Amino acid sequence: MSQVSTPSEERRILRLEDVEAKTGFKRSHIYALMKKGEFPKACRLGIRAVGWNSQEVNEWVEARLQSQI
Repeated sequence: MSQVSTPSEERRILRLEDVEAKTGFKRSHIYALMKKGEFPKACRLGIRAVGWNSQEVNEWVEARLQSQI
């Protein structure tokens, strides 16, 4: 029987709406953090589209949560 990966383990490309939902931050703050090197960089998907590696975003969220403890 094969294991089914949970959504938190699944690696995929997150669009801005998904990143906002995961972090609780809005677009301008996400981009400000990226500019300062404090948030994972977005990758270009097309001429007007970018996305984030879900694994990198999840790790960033976990690190923020761990620093609160």
